[in-house]
This record gives sequence, structure tokens and C-alpha cells, in this order.
Amino acid sequence: MKIINDIGIQIPQVYLAKPGVDLKKWAVIACDQFTSEPDYWNQVEKIVGDAPSTLNLTFPEVYLEKPDAPKRIQYIQSTMRKYLDAGILQQHDGLIYVERTVAGRTRKGILLALDLERYDYSKGSSSLIRATEGTIVERLPPRMKIREGAALELPHILVLIDDPTQTVIEPLQASKSKLEKVYDFDLMLDSGHLTGYAVNSEFEDKVIEALRGLAKPETFAAKYGVDSKSPVLLFAMGDGNHSLATAKAIWEKIKPQVGMDHPARYALVEIENVHDEGLEFEPIHRVLFGLKKSLFAALDSTFKRNFEYTPVASADEMIKVVDQSHGEKQAIGLVVGGKGFGVLEIVHPSSNLPVGTIQPVLDSYLKDGGAEKIDYVHGKDVVVKLGSQPNNAAFYLPGMSKSDLFKTVILDGALPRKTFSMGEAREKRFYMEARKIS
Repeated sequence: MKIINDIGIQIPQVYLAKPGVDLKKWAVIACDQFTSEPDYWNQVEKIVGDAPSTLNLTFPEVYLEKPDAPKRIQYIQSTMRKYLDAGILQQHDGLIYVERTVAGRTRKGILLALDLERYDYSKGSSSLIRATEGTIVERLPPRMKIREGAALELPHILVLIDDPTQTVIEPLQASKSKLEKVYDFDLMLDSGHLTGYAVNSEFEDKVIEALRGLAKPETFAAKYGVDSKSPVLLFAMGDGNHSLATAKAIWEKIKPQVGMDHPARYALVEIENVHDEGLEFEPIHRVLFGLKKSLFAALDSTFKRNFEYTPVASADEMIKVVDQSHGEKQAIGLVVGGKGFGVLEIVHPSSNLPVGTIQPVLDSYLKDGGAEKIDYVHGKDVVVKLGSQPNNAAFYLPGMSKSDLFKTVILDGALPRKTFSMGEAREKRFYMEARKIS
């Protein structure tokens, strides 16, 4: 395993399912998807059956609050060892170039490991690897219980680079006919197609040098109009922020005992170029379940005369108004069970982004017992479906431009949590590759 300290990466040793394993049953979607749609995970269980699958190696968050959680964690960890001992997982050394085709678009990425010593998720961080949104430390302990004692990690983490001239990943796409194909198959439940290629040493060196080019202080300063002494941001979190934060928390906990050369110092991720034409940023919407207090009273108490609610005739009209809104007012769609659709317009907002304006209100409302729980969902159809159910409410939020991400994080710090998503739910990363961490 080669370590490139100056840019905070490791060329990893990964484990792939052995030949003959049904990869359509093996690969399952990121555990933090469809958390309010148990029917999706019921379908996954039926598809997988008794076959080897990453479903048995990960913990879908839809089950996180079930009473059998400790037993499920034990099962996950024992199955990891079983798959290793039985040879179901087989070793592969080196980078993997990945193509994911879904919804008529193809995203390109490289699987590598990041050095957690170069990552800091705390507010105001200036590390080489940074969070792009606020990290909720209270969400880490359940995830830490899963990772502690685990023999393997399986990433759904997507990390972004800002490479407008396409020097790092895109050359692999142009030369993929020269690379060995290591997997190539359709994903389950209409989630597209996944292909992986082994990156040989010649192209590996080119990837490393291209990343070094992006990390040059003079290149960084010129790109973002900052001082040449400003700390370089090379890797920015895309998806899986809390998963990488969990890996960091575990590493900080164990490194005094295990030393700096332990495999848990690194975390397996897929990097993608924020300028990839196949990559789209989607907004993450909010759903409140089990309303117990007046939502409009909470909005009025916070915004007073600075907001206006306008009912609209349909979900389509609500979405159109929000998506086309510009100017000083911020528009947010609202679906309330039994009361239809409407648009909130807020003047003198507290944040540059509507999500940053509304999130503190929802946090306060939940803290005061206004609703049973909140969930963060993808897709306009899910917003309408869940928000329309009795005693629920959903907030439809506009998206942000992906081209603004790096400069915003560099100049303003992390965005409000759950600001954007790299695609909708079915476009999320599937668990495919594993890496030993103990």
C-alpha cells in the first residue's frame, strides 16, 4: 500500500466479491437512503435472499432505532469475518476507476483512501480535506458502534475535487480501453449500471501528479483569489459526511494505542470532479412527522412580519414557484397533510441559502416538541407523498449551483447541514468494494 503524504492519500488494498458472486445481489445502496420508505428495503431483502451481499455488511438506517440494533451490529461484524475466511472477498491492490450510469448520465470517479490526519470536520477547519456542511456530532455514536470492532469498511462516501481543466479523472475515461475491467453489471431497483477498472501503475502516477498540481499553493490562490499562504482545500465532502466523520472519530480514539501506521488511519472513498457533466446537485428536503403543535405559529414567532404564506393549487405549481424564485426573497415550498400546498416567502433571511434560513426554525420546533421527528429526503415525489400524509409537513427547498461549492466553503466555511445531495436517492453510491481496517 503506497502512501502519498503530501496530498493525503493512500493507494489502497481493496477487497472485491469473488468471481461467480451475483453482483446485482451483492451491491446495495448507501445505508442512509430511503430511511422513511421501509418498502424499499423490504424489496432489497427479497432480492438478496440468502446470497452473499453487502446488505449483510452494512446497517440501513431505516432499522437504526429498532430494538435489535445491537444484535444486528454483531451479525454485521461476524459476517465480515465469515466472508473473508470463506474467500468471498478477494484482494485487489491499487486505484479503481469507476463509472456510474443512471438517469441518462454517467459519473466518473476514482476509488482511493484518504488520510484522516489531513481531515478536520470541526467548524472553521482549514484542513486539506474538509467537510462542506455542518457535522452533527450527536449522530456519530451509533455509527461508531458499527465501525468499532468491524474488520472492514465499505464506503458510500463521495468526495469532490475542483478540477475545471479535467486533469485527474477524465484521462482515465479516455484511456479505459487500456485498463482491466474488474466489474461491470446492472444495479438493483432501477439504479443504473456500475463499471470498475483497475488503474495500472502508469496511470496511477499520472493521477498522483495531477492531484499534486491542484494542490499547489500558487494554483489554489489564483483559482480562488485568496492569499498564497491560505491553507489548500483539495478534497471537499460530497456525500457521506457523517461516515467520514465517524472514521475520523474512531481513528482519534484508537491511535494512542495502535500507532500511526494502523489501517484505520485511512478511509476508503470515491473522488469525483465537481465539474463532471454527469454530476448534478440536488436539494435535500425536510419532512416533519407527527405534528403536535401549530407549525404556522412557530414560523410566525420566528419570522414575524418577514414571511408570507401563499396557498397554491398543486404540487407542480409549488415546485415551479420555488425553482424559479430569484431576488431578495427566499421561497420555500410547504406541503401540510390535509391542507394542501403553498409557498413561504421570507424577506431579510438569516442565511444566504433558504436551507440555512429554515433549519434553525425546524430545530427549535422539534426541541419544543412540535413534531415527533424529522427526516431528510430526496426527490419532489417523496416530498409530496410524505408531506401529504396526516399530521406530517414537508418543506421543498431549491437547489444550489455546484460551481459555487468550493469557493463558498473556502471563503465562508461549511454550509448548513444537509444542504445538497449529489443526485437523488437511486443515484447514490452502492456498496461494492471493501477495505480492511483492523
